[in-house]
Amino acid sequence: MYAAVTLLVFMCLTATTRADHHHHPCHSPNMTGFMSVITIKGDVKAYGAFTYDSMGKKLRFRSNESNPTNTSLAVDLLMFFDEGIFYEIDSKNQSCEKKKLQCTLHPLDIPDDAKFMSTLNFGNPSIEGEGVKLNSWTGSMPGTKGKYVIYVTTGCLPVSTFYFTESMSFFIGTTEIENEIKDPELLLVPSFCQGLPVEDTPEGTVNSFFHEFM
Repeated sequence: MYAAVTLLVFMCLTATTRADHHHHPCHSPNMTGFMSVITIKGDVKAYGAFTYDSMGKKLRFRSNESNPTNTSLAVDLLMFFDEGIFYEIDSKNQSCEKKKLQCTLHPLDIPDDAKFMSTLNFGNPSIEGEGVKLNSWTGSMPGTKGKYVIYVTTGCLPVSTFYFTESMSFFIGTTEIENEIKDPELLLVPSFCQGLPVEDTPEGTVNSFFHEFM
């Protein structure tokens, strides 16, 4: 695992950057799939199922449920990016925390201000089924001195995202993606979470998807 992550980081850092005014950030479709959050050292921070509503800008991510590990965080996040709020859900205890999102950056969509880096061919594109073409995009992480690089297919399905910060760098990968919302109820606020006030955010705290794993 560590070797694979290291190789992907090397490819990320050595990809040839070229200006191309014909490339504009695309936006991912509705998706259901699985997501892994792995540190550059190879530690699994989280693994679980996600549901993403691209039009409504909503994301549900539940880790450590389908494949629990000792190193993986058990989180259940429901994020409303347009509204700038999210819920940390504890279904077992029927409780929630409602918080404000200071940063709406997340690994399932390309920000509008992202810059195109390059197009890479993985495998052998001349043989059907043996190659895949990925576009890479990069940008700055709000609230930090960090950077991100995201790789997406030509159909705008996110394959992997790298976050590089002063305190931690990690990789987020997606697998088994289906272009549909299989269970819309996952994107609804649970009844035991409704009506909660937004919690105060301590000064200096930045809430975002990737900050949940820092």
